[in-house]
Amino acid sequence: MLNFLKNWTLPIAMLTGALGYFLFASCPFLEPVKPGLNLFISLLVPALIFMQLLLTFCKIEPRELLPSPWHGWLLLFQVVAASGIAALLIGIHMDSLYKEVFEGAMVCLICPTATAAAVITGKLGGSASSLTTYTLLSNLLAAIAVPLLFPLVEPHADLTFLSAFLKILSKVFPLLLFPFFLSMLFRYYLPAVRRFLLGFHDLAFYLWGVSLAIVTGQTVRSLVVSDAPVGVEILIALAGSVACAVQFYLGKRIGTRYDDRISAGQALGQKNTVLAIWMANTYLDPVSSVGPGSYVLWQNAFNSWQLWKKRKREAAAQSSNS
Repeated sequence: MLNFLKNWTLPIAMLTGALGYFLFASCPFLEPVKPGLNLFISLLVPALIFMQLLLTFCKIEPRELLPSPWHGWLLLFQVVAASGIAALLIGIHMDSLYKEVFEGAMVCLICPTATAAAVITGKLGGSASSLTTYTLLSNLLAAIAVPLLFPLVEPHADLTFLSAFLKILSKVFPLLLFPFFLSMLFRYYLPAVRRFLLGFHDLAFYLWGVSLAIVTGQTVRSLVVSDAPVGVEILIALAGSVACAVQFYLGKRIGTRYDDRISAGQALGQKNTVLAIWMANTYLDPVSSVGPGSYVLWQNAFNSWQLWKKRKREAAAQSSNS
């Protein structure tokens, strides 16, 4: 049973999150405690991500945090793809239905790498340090590009570039930088604490599973309470699936040229969907947030498949050596 849970952590987490939402929503006796539970969950997810990153960063050598050529190619793709869709939306008058579909795809493309992507990358055998460098770069790119591009698509007079830039930075960088600096403090001044944390080999992965269950529940909730027509939601969700497939594919293709296929694929394909949903609700038509909402399911379904393939290869290698 424990081995089954270990091998299928991500699918189980997604299923648990979806079922948990429906149970939570359908239990009238929980009504009095729902506000408190929602507040607890809103605080729990950042705490879980913080711990995941701290455990992952403790394994990283600082000298490994160097830019790679594939970082530049992936950043260029994000800028060109998002700018191309923005130019299309600005230049062509579209029916609101199709506009929401393209907006959903655009936010999935420019969205930065997930803060916890290093956890899955390490589990798959990629370079967590190389991915961490790209995570920092892609978040900085989003903080600059989003306030520039999105208001051109959906003008908002109450948001200036500077306020939007600082808002994005305040949402992302503390969660990235604090665990990184803390890991460096442990490395150089409290090595005993670092050795203790390194003893929890797979804890970061299971913390990610708990986070995924919560985020999946929140995604299901956003889809259920959305007032958009079902047909529109399906189209936007399909746009999210296309964006997911394209980005994983291109990331892996580009990474292969630089002997870093896994890291580059996760860097471009695994997105900070919580931030993406916020960006869509802030800058674009709120219905477009269905795109990054569905992206949670697409990217983690693909991650589950990748982990299954890796286990299958390892099992085959063990059987051939025995």
